[in-house]
Amino acid sequence: MRMNLLCAVVVGAIWGVSSGVSYGAGFKISEQGAKAMAMGNAFAAQADDPSALYYNPAGIAFLPGAQVSLGSLAILVPQTEFNGTTPLTGNPPLGTGFSTVSERAKRDLFIAPTLYASYSFDSFPVSVGIGINTLYPVAKSWDDSSVFRNQVQNVSIKPINFQPTVAYRFDNLKLAVAAGLDVSYAIVSLQKAAYSPVIDPNNPAPPLGAFELGSLGVDGTATGVGYNFGVRWKPRDQVIFGLAYRSRLTLDVKGDANFLATTPTGFGAIGLPSAAVFPYSRARATSTASTSITLPDTLDLAVAWLPTERLTLEFDATRTGWSCFDKLLINFDNPQLAVFNNKPDPKNWQDVWSYKFGGQYALNGKLDLRAGYSFDTTPVPDATVDPLLPDADRHSFAFGAGIHNELATLDLAYMWVHFSERAVHNQDPSTLRGENGTFKSDAYLLAANLTFKF
Repeated sequence: MRMNLLCAVVVGAIWGVSSGVSYGAGFKISEQGAKAMAMGNAFAAQADDPSALYYNPAGIAFLPGAQVSLGSLAILVPQTEFNGTTPLTGNPPLGTGFSTVSERAKRDLFIAPTLYASYSFDSFPVSVGIGINTLYPVAKSWDDSSVFRNQVQNVSIKPINFQPTVAYRFDNLKLAVAAGLDVSYAIVSLQKAAYSPVIDPNNPAPPLGAFELGSLGVDGTATGVGYNFGVRWKPRDQVIFGLAYRSRLTLDVKGDANFLATTPTGFGAIGLPSAAVFPYSRARATSTASTSITLPDTLDLAVAWLPTERLTLEFDATRTGWSCFDKLLINFDNPQLAVFNNKPDPKNWQDVWSYKFGGQYALNGKLDLRAGYSFDTTPVPDATVDPLLPDADRHSFAFGAGIHNELATLDLAYMWVHFSERAVHNQDPSTLRGENGTFKSDAYLLAANLTFKF
């Protein structure tokens, strides 16, 4: 019966996996469990439910018996608002880059399910676990006619991560260590309108402007493997220390590209005679394409203090190594699309720290109340802020509750993420990238986890 229930939960979680957007630094999603989220994700020291597989895998060594946690995160994303200019504001192809506009991204709702399962052996101090989640999703949509259409119309990275883990417990020391793998599979998609700053992209010459070429789409898949480990130590009844590390992971994306030329300039870009273009003519070129995306390593340092039997307080500091994300370069194998090669999109992101503080109060034997706050510094420098991820420093405020008995626990959480207003001045007419103006955004998150204990 237990095995049947476990199989049903696993299948349900995998079937429900979809893309999400992230609300840790950059495009990392830190909200991997409702209990942790309610405390501002300050959880790497406590790590006392199956979501410890993400926050600190050593925590599963102290979970008795078998436990299965099925959860879901819903992100209500309002429209990111931009006010300012871009290389396409005005009247293309000439006279662009000066008119001020207001632009809003499309609203969306994202659902990111999670599944965590752990088992501790009775006869020896070993625990095993498996986590299924999504760590680095991206999803952003602007209107097809927006002033950002040449940089992005739709982009998505839809990953699923599998984390098998083994933990060992030193009972005399109240210490546990754990290690595991991260095996990620991702579906990547990008759609944008292609523009050139010159009328003949094969023979660049003045004047500079914004000359439409057509529509460019890239779709691919990728896999990558990394590792993680954690340590949890409780030297005294009132103090717990936690350390968790997750390695870099490189996604080697391979797929297909499709370009639809819609103008004489677009025809010339793929080697077709523009003189033969009739009104409303179209020409299609295809190619295999590839790129690499390196996801950062992370280090969590945490301490929890239990001043009374009912109250738990925790502080975490997390370093995310985003300096690995220095550029985005797509390679097209068909010579017909050579005009799009050797056009790296600089990122030059920076390593950053985030700080989290949260607490839990046991109101009685069945109900826990929680609250937390976190601050994330953005890894995106001013020079490379773009509409794909108009990131900014973030303040996150959370609260929630846990209802539990001997057989099951229901955890609920709410979080409001406020992005600081981001002023940008990186508009470049020679590459048609960037913008001069400000981005504003807020997001609202709801999470729930149901944990069964066997």
